[in-house]
Amino acid sequence: MLMSRALCRSWLPQVAHRCHANVNIPILRINSGHPAARSCRQFHRNRKQSSNLKPTTGEPVAAELNTTVPVNNVIKAVAFTGAFTVGCFAGATILEYENTRSLILEKARQARFGWWQSRSLADRDYWTQLKQEFRRHWDSLTPGDKMFAPILLCNLVAFAMWRVPALKGTMMTYFTSNPAARVVCWPMFLSTFSHYSAMHIFANMYVMHSFANAAVLSLGKEQFLAVYLSAGVFSSLMSVLYKAGTSQAGMSLGASGAIMTLLAYVCTQYPDTQLSILFLPALTFSAGAGIKVLMGIDFAGVVLGWKFFDHAAHLGGAMFGIFWATYGAQIWAKRIGLLNYYHDLRRTKQK
Repeated sequence: MLMSRALCRSWLPQVAHRCHANVNIPILRINSGHPAARSCRQFHRNRKQSSNLKPTTGEPVAAELNTTVPVNNVIKAVAFTGAFTVGCFAGATILEYENTRSLILEKARQARFGWWQSRSLADRDYWTQLKQEFRRHWDSLTPGDKMFAPILLCNLVAFAMWRVPALKGTMMTYFTSNPAARVVCWPMFLSTFSHYSAMHIFANMYVMHSFANAAVLSLGKEQFLAVYLSAGVFSSLMSVLYKAGTSQAGMSLGASGAIMTLLAYVCTQYPDTQLSILFLPALTFSAGAGIKVLMGIDFAGVVLGWKFFDHAAHLGGAMFGIFWATYGAQIWAKRIGLLNYYHDLRRTKQK
């Protein structure tokens, strides 16, 4: 499933005015039976110990041969998800405070020393001019692009690390989520930045870029970051619980669980937005109907035990997005107490 880059621009008026105009959004449904179609979170089954066959696609295979999931690993996964989610939103609250404070101080500094900053570029050295050019380019980006860029960079770094033979063991241990593995907690987070195939990372990043701007304008960059990171871990938890319940441990990696949260959030916020299928622009449907179909497919995958995609992670991510679209505003408003506490703590340290 690929969303066009025009989505961000198309939804800008809706974020600002809450109106539901028709938008032509190309969507490509990837055929789950083709190896090149691994655009969603991948779920690899464990190979039997007696098999001497090696994978022909170069994909990572499970190092753990035991399909049962220890109860302790499940407890660790649940505890880690709770602690990580609380930490994400607490950190986002502090980040919001610091960003607001820095903005106020910067405005005050500009008002006081504006005459100094108005010097011609000819009087500045090369590095200062280069910094100014980069700053102007950065400021020209949309809020969604500013959040998308560092996330894309992290995914590209992890993608490059898979290509280093000496790091394969590290990547298998920490950048794939497997509930039967020795290390359970941090891979639930790191695996959301991990993609092995080029098609996988391209499809996920393309979809994320399509929805990022609408989500950031609706949530704000700090809340967006907290939602995205915690959604990735929550979707990993849903995958862990499903594998534990069905005794089918295996590896998962990819950002599509967190991306499903963004997709579900935006489609729930703006359900009347019209989408269309890639190469079939005449066939349109509402965003609300689209997310229902996607969730229905993933629900069927969970019930019927389809193995190509990690449908439990997808479904968990979509549920998180719908939950946050419904109750997120009330939950985010409760950060005021932490903001006041952090403000008092910071003021006390300055004295």
